[in-house]
Amino acid sequence: MAVQQLDLPREYGFFKKEIDDAVARVLASGRFILGEEVSLLEKEVATYCGAEHGVGVASGTDALHLALRTLDLKPGQEVILPSFTFIATAEAVAYCGATPVFADIDPHTLNLDPNKVEEAITPKTRAILPVHLFGLPAPMRELTELAEMKDLVLVEDAAQAFGASLEDKKVGNLGDLACFSFFPTKNLNAYGDGGMVLTSSEELAQRLRSLRNHGSVERHLHKEVGFNSRLDELQAAILRVKLPHIDWLNAQRRAVAQAYSRALEEVVEVPLEPKGYYHVYHQYTIRTLHRDALLSHLREKGIGCQVYYPLPIHMQEPFKGYPRGPLEETEKAAKEVLSLPIHPFLTPAEVEEVIQTVLSFF
Repeated sequence: MAVQQLDLPREYGFFKKEIDDAVARVLASGRFILGEEVSLLEKEVATYCGAEHGVGVASGTDALHLALRTLDLKPGQEVILPSFTFIATAEAVAYCGATPVFADIDPHTLNLDPNKVEEAITPKTRAILPVHLFGLPAPMRELTELAEMKDLVLVEDAAQAFGASLEDKKVGNLGDLACFSFFPTKNLNAYGDGGMVLTSSEELAQRLRSLRNHGSVERHLHKEVGFNSRLDELQAAILRVKLPHIDWLNAQRRAVAQAYSRALEEVVEVPLEPKGYYHVYHQYTIRTLHRDALLSHLREKGIGCQVYYPLPIHMQEPFKGYPRGPLEETEKAAKEVLSLPIHPFLTPAEVEEVIQTVLSFF
C-alpha cells in the first residue's frame, strides 16, 4: 500500500461543498484584493490566537520580512535565530539589511536552546526569532525572560504551528509579533501562498498594513516605500472555511502522532512533547542513526517521507560565514531526522502500514 506524506485532494474532498461555495461567493463579489474576506479572516485568526490585530500578507516569508521591517533594523544589527529551519527565516533578516546570528538547538525538542541564545547576545543584538519547529512551541517562557532582561524584541516564526499552545496560551500571542504561513502544506492551509502577522500593538499593526500595501494607509497617499504583499480574497475565503475546524484537524494529527510514538519509541527517537506544551505535528519527525537507510527502505515500500532539513541554513551558500556559535546539535540533527506521513486524513490502515514498514526495517 502506498501512503502519501500529504494528501491535499483528500482534504479538498472533505471540505469541497464549503470551499466551492466560498470561492463562488468571492467570484460573484468582484472584489479580490483586501476585501471583506481578508478583513474577517484577520479578526478571526487574531481572536483565535488571543492577539489584538491580524494583518494578512502574501506569504509566510513576507510575514517574517514585514514583521522585521517594523523594527527598522539597521545594518550591523543582529537577530538571533536557529539554523535548523527553512531558509525563509534567515532570508527575512537579510532582506532588512541586518545580520542573522545562528544559535544551536535543544537536541530533544529541535527548537532553539535558550542557553545558546543567551551566549549569542551581543550589544548589536536587536531581536530573537524563535521557530516553533514542526508544530512544537519554542521555549517561550525562557526566551521571553531573556528578551525582557536584554531589552530585545521577540518575533515568533509560527509558520508550522497554527493551533499549538504553551500552557494554554496559543502561539501567535507569545511574542511582540508572530508570523504565520498558509502555504498548502501547513496545518491551516490555503490553496496558494498566503501569510499573516499577529500583534497586540496598534502601532505595529498600522505599520504592517502600510508596508504590505506600497507604504499606503490612504488611497494615493504613500508615506514610505512599501511592498506589494496582500493576502487575496480567494485564499482568505478558503482559510475561513477551514479555521473553524482547525482544532479537530490538529487533534487528528495528534492521534496519528500518538499511534506512531507508541509503536516506534523502542526503535527510534520519537518527538518530544514537554509538559505544558501542545504539539500540533506539522511534521512527525523521528531521529535515528540509520536515517538514510531507513529513508531508502520506506520509499522503496511506497511510504512518503522527507528530510527536514538535510542542510542547515549556516551551511547553505548564501549564509556561509555569518556569525554563529558552535552548532553541533544542529549539524547532528540534520543527519538523523526523518519525517513520516502526517495529515488529518490518514486512515488507520495507512498509519499501521507506516508503522509496520518502519518496524520491518529494524
